[in-house]
Amino acid sequence: MKAFSSLFIVLAALNVVGVAWSAPITFNTALPVHEGGFVWREQLVYDKNSRDPSPANRDVRVSGLISVLGYGVTRDFALFGVLPYLDKRLDMDMGGQRATRSDQGFGDLMVIGRYTAYESNAPRRTFRVAPFLGVKAPTGRDNAQDHLGRVPAPVQLGTGSWDALGGVVATYQTLDYQIDSQLSYKANSEANGFRFGNVAELDASFQYRLWPQTLGGGVPAFLYGVLEVNLIHAERNRIGDVADPNSGGTTLFLSPGLQYVTKKWILEAGVQIPVVQNLNGTALKNDYILNAGFRINF
Repeated sequence: MKAFSSLFIVLAALNVVGVAWSAPITFNTALPVHEGGFVWREQLVYDKNSRDPSPANRDVRVSGLISVLGYGVTRDFALFGVLPYLDKRLDMDMGGQRATRSDQGFGDLMVIGRYTAYESNAPRRTFRVAPFLGVKAPTGRDNAQDHLGRVPAPVQLGTGSWDALGGVVATYQTLDYQIDSQLSYKANSEANGFRFGNVAELDASFQYRLWPQTLGGGVPAFLYGVLEVNLIHAERNRIGDVADPNSGGTTLFLSPGLQYVTKKWILEAGVQIPVVQNLNGTALKNDYILNAGFRINF
């Protein structure tokens, strides 16, 4: 359920001076939001996890609509709000029968600030470095119950905790291609006697203009091929003072995608494929994560 334990990675919705450029699909970019301008992004995410090494034969599916609104406070500083609407479902074997646990609704709200600390501009290229800090507020329901009792923490819409996140992102952009990289860390706190493990992530993205191959006057749009890598390490969850031996670990995703880019908006789609999953104990493994959506600047 990586996509929803670190939702802040979906903030790749940032654009330069009112013009849409290619950007990572699964994480952030250092390109700025123009002063006084807005960026609106909607992303559909489908996260499937059914590779269960335990006898419970667990199958977890999470569908989400992630809404992002960014505002350029100054030329270098931007604020972002992220609010997900989630549909979570867990199917598993219990007592010789198949049981379903689920919940639907709005999740936890995140607010993030990002500052351009360094930039180097030259004809046909730019390089920028931007640190960011944020907080996740416990706005999502975290006490859902069904006929079997309290729904497990990974199926709850919210964590019930105030959590902090931060990192740095760098972007190198030319007229033909763009390279982005991000290092981030999310520190989770305890709520209801449970704490999700802290998450460290290293991401990289390469976006290459597939069409048109030669730039010229009158071209209204561009098609980019995107290839991304996401390396994610999650610490073990804790129940009270005890670490859960069947949680946490390291996953490496390879994420191909496509983007159709115009002056004001972008359409995009991609899939995150786990190529390495070194998880602890009987932690549930991921099958894939689908991402599709649009972003508009105004």
